[in-house]
Amino acid sequence: MAVRIGFFGCGGIAGAHFNALSQIPEAQPVAFCDIDPSRAEAAAQRFGGKAYTDWKQMLDSEKLDALYVCVPPHAHVGAEEAAAERGIHLFVEKPVARTLEKAKAIEAAIAKSGVISSVGYHFRYMATTQKARELLEGKTVGMVIGWWMGGMPGVAWWRVMEQSGGQFVEQTTHIVDLARYLVGDIVEVYALMTNRKLHREVENYSVYDVGAVAVKFANGVIGAIHNTCLLNMGWRVGLEIVTPDLVVETDWGSVKATEPGKVTTYQLSSNPYLEENRVFIHAILTGDRSAIRSTYADAVKTLAVTLAANRSAETGQPETV
Repeated sequence: MAVRIGFFGCGGIAGAHFNALSQIPEAQPVAFCDIDPSRAEAAAQRFGGKAYTDWKQMLDSEKLDALYVCVPPHAHVGAEEAAAERGIHLFVEKPVARTLEKAKAIEAAIAKSGVISSVGYHFRYMATTQKARELLEGKTVGMVIGWWMGGMPGVAWWRVMEQSGGQFVEQTTHIVDLARYLVGDIVEVYALMTNRKLHREVENYSVYDVGAVAVKFANGVIGAIHNTCLLNMGWRVGLEIVTPDLVVETDWGSVKATEPGKVTTYQLSSNPYLEENRVFIHAILTGDRSAIRSTYADAVKTLAVTLAANRSAETGQPETV
């Protein structure tokens, strides 16, 4: 059986899904919608499907089993709800919306329809993440330190707070979600965010370029997650989890376990984009959702943490998630 797939948004991260789905025999991308006709046409030519610039027309014209939504945070304008009403399963890229109100509306539509949902928090599908979970099993976690440090993405919408939500919402959301996955739900945040450089150099720039967020987990663990987009020398992305007799540090390709008198580094290769897509397609074919590691409802909890951090940065006060 082929799973007929439509795409709303064909730029950026959609390319990772195109590459992954091309390796899954049962996956059949057939329809592609983008506000840039050239992107939709290029995807349609690659897979032999049809290009659209109107997602409503695409949903009305095509018989789809699944819809991939790969648009910026502010561009969630009803496609998910419409797809859910039609019984079309949903894969949505992170962050799932720009506002919690919008995300909750989509979450309700998914719950009402019963369609399968998955969200692109691909760190959950990394071999390094699963090794970290294995190492932390049964441990008492004391604190968490996370970081996402790099440069500013080149797309114009990213640097506009009303559209992207800023770095903590749009990028560092991966570290927040990874912390939730490995340690538990976050219930309170206190954020300091400011601008040091980019606001003087970049036109139409309204997001913060540095930030630090203290977090409190429901289980009593505390932590701090830092980010910056002014770094001009590559990327530093990772999470460190501290227990009394073990410190686990994980990043894109390795896990370091530090114990008394011993340091072990695990170099683990994996293709998390392929794995998250394979799991989603398998769930559609079998009805078994158990291997999906990030449902839409769970991803809304990560969004709530990042939006609470933005509120805290504005109010100067701790914010409940």
